Amino acid sequence: MISRESLLQRETWMVAMDALRANKLKAFLTMMGVVIGSASMVMVVTVALTGKRYIIAQIEGVGSNLTYAQLIRHGERGTTSISDEISLADMEAVRKGITQVTEVAATRDLPMAVVVNGVERPVSLVGVTEGFQTIRNLVILRGRYFDAEDMASRSKACLITKDLADVMFPLGDAVGQSVRVGEITFLVIGVFRERISTFGQSELQRDSVIIPFSLMKYYTGTEFAEVLYAQAAAPDAVPEVTRQVEGILKSRHRAEAAYLVQNLASILDAAQKISLALTAVLLVVSLMALVISGIGIMNIMLVTVTERTREIGVRKAIGARQGDILSQFLVEAAIISGTGAVLGIVAATGLPILVRPFLPGQLAVPVSWISVVVAFVVSCATGLVFGFLPARKAANLQPIESLRYE
Repeated sequence: MISRESLLQRETWMVAMDALRANKLKAFLTMMGVVIGSASMVMVVTVALTGKRYIIAQIEGVGSNLTYAQLIRHGERGTTSISDEISLADMEAVRKGITQVTEVAATRDLPMAVVVNGVERPVSLVGVTEGFQTIRNLVILRGRYFDAEDMASRSKACLITKDLADVMFPLGDAVGQSVRVGEITFLVIGVFRERISTFGQSELQRDSVIIPFSLMKYYTGTEFAEVLYAQAAAPDAVPEVTRQVEGILKSRHRAEAAYLVQNLASILDAAQKISLALTAVLLVVSLMALVISGIGIMNIMLVTVTERTREIGVRKAIGARQGDILSQFLVEAAIISGTGAVLGIVAATGLPILVRPFLPGQLAVPVSWISVVVAFVVSCATGLVFGFLPARKAANLQPIESLRYE
């Protein structure tokens, strides 16, 4: 047997639904504020997560978990010493002395000119060791990278950038062609590009030619490196690897020599702080949208209470209690805010699926289900909080005065 309380609750829901159906346009317009607010909350978190993932992908594209070192000062009075230079022996010391390191590489570059078919063109000549491709995530478009034999035998082979290949060999494949850099003629064995462009902020330029590191001695007279790279096994090992690389260089060279040892963690940290600040600002904006929608719910329901004063009087006259009237109007507010929240969340989660094909590199757009739950709860709470005042006003109306209202 159905209890009286159950009947009253069902009647409350039916009356609330009938009232909303009778004022569809008003209910829809009131609901739109909640739709925008809840969608904004979910989209803000989605954009923040997408931006963070994109930034991390860009940094890791330059080189994942990298520490890099350079000599910045020879001595306190500017005195120079060849013993301060970074050597291949330092690179091997880092490889063998730091267990968290998975790969090491060294580079040295200098401006040169390349001659192809009698035409001279300025280029950046970069000597690299075997691990450079892995560390810098180079993409080999055609041909291959240097192997151990190329490095050991000082093979006169080179790789060139795609931009340089397009300029020097516009009508054919660059692989297998010969280029002369200074007094040495090289065989092009590969064409490459950076996975993520560093816009010339590293040793790689748009017109770079990379050769085995050992061949740089023909141009510089020495086998010292300009930059020493070390790749950590995991992101959380980067600070320790950075500290140990600096320690190894200091222990192997004069005390007066100074080395700049850095990693990409500071860039990532700055990017995350910017992302967090932007997220906070956008969340405040979305909360303001929800507050405005809550005020809209309150205003509309206050007008609705006035318009339905006689109806409230009739319900009270036939036995409806204060709590029943209060529940009726709170249910109406909950339906408006809850439905608006669901519509907003559906829109916010569906939009990333629609725009995904247009994002660079098919970038994944993660949707945080925590943000979905929070948006729904906050939206419903907003409707109930701002709907309470009109509901209490309706519940406190006197039956006799309500029945006299025209």
